[in-house]
Amino acid sequence: MQIPVLLAIIGVIILQFMLVSCGSIDPKPNYIPVPEAADPEKEFSMKRPDTNPVFAKKESLEKMQQDERAFEYQIGPGDILGLAVWRRPELSAERLIVSPDGYISAPRVGMIPVAGKTSEEVKDAITTTLEALYTKPEVTVQIHEFNNNKAYVLGNVNSPGMVRFTGKGTLLEGLSLAGGVPKEEQMTRCSIIRGNDQVIWIDLKDLLANGNMSLNTTIRNNDVIYVPSRTHDMVYIMGEVQSPGALQLHDGMSVLKAVMMAGGMMRTANAQKVFIIRQREVNGAVVEVNLEDLIANADFSQNYILIPDDIIFVSPTGMAKFNYSLDNIVPSLQVLSLGTSNAESFGLMQELRKKLWEQEGFVNPSE
Repeated sequence: MQIPVLLAIIGVIILQFMLVSCGSIDPKPNYIPVPEAADPEKEFSMKRPDTNPVFAKKESLEKMQQDERAFEYQIGPGDILGLAVWRRPELSAERLIVSPDGYISAPRVGMIPVAGKTSEEVKDAITTTLEALYTKPEVTVQIHEFNNNKAYVLGNVNSPGMVRFTGKGTLLEGLSLAGGVPKEEQMTRCSIIRGNDQVIWIDLKDLLANGNMSLNTTIRNNDVIYVPSRTHDMVYIMGEVQSPGALQLHDGMSVLKAVMMAGGMMRTANAQKVFIIRQREVNGAVVEVNLEDLIANADFSQNYILIPDDIIFVSPTGMAKFNYSLDNIVPSLQVLSLGTSNAESFGLMQELRKKLWEQEGFVNPSE
């Protein structure tokens, strides 16, 4: 092989190394601990972030139920009532539908508000009006269809939507009517949104696992039961691991656990240089973790707890970078060898050598 061809090959090798080295990822640690950070949850720590809400206590739920009057169904829009006046068929009505604004229209009585009232209260209101026209009217009010003993179950349940109770509804009854949560999930907490300004958080672990039935609170009409889901909280692991990609974040997941869930480190991994990239405002923070020291010396001081959207990068060793570069260079050398061989066979290289170095003759590629 002639010197010019050799120089060309060396040039290609140098160029390939330069291109490969430019394309490699090399995070730069920039994390500086802040004693009083504006957002402590974004700081690197070995403690689990306290993201759980304040759960309702047994005493507060019991007091809330004591403050409520004995359960009586309250009439609302869409309910169907029946009105009967003894010996006064002209005043009776078999089907009175409560309007969306909570009124019914009764014979000789006109429009009267019934929303939020019990059947007994509606009977008393109609009786009072008829007493001005008739002597001691005997009034009976019945509810034929109950459409206002309902709640809305939303979030991570099998059948989200509206559920209706046949009697005094409870939290567990509402969750059961909504089909519970998917089999691969577990109920840990839920909230009851009541009215415009009240949110009650319930610890479902305590209720279900420990059988604390005092947390099985009463559900009122139009309550919203929300079961949050953590399936969208992910961390991302890349670099020299067996299965890079996205991992579902579990409570208390550390960087070591995430690496193991990705199949562990490859032989080409540099365990001394594992990086966690965390978003903080516009500019993120990068912290370096020495997993080799963690495993060899049981030093868990850097086994940080992950938060949603963390990125873990496991660096390759220097030999791994060389092998990667070599894998990219070999195809180029093959192309160069093929090109020079074809040029030699057609006499192009002979003419080039004659013009540049005044050499003549062919070069045997096998030499």
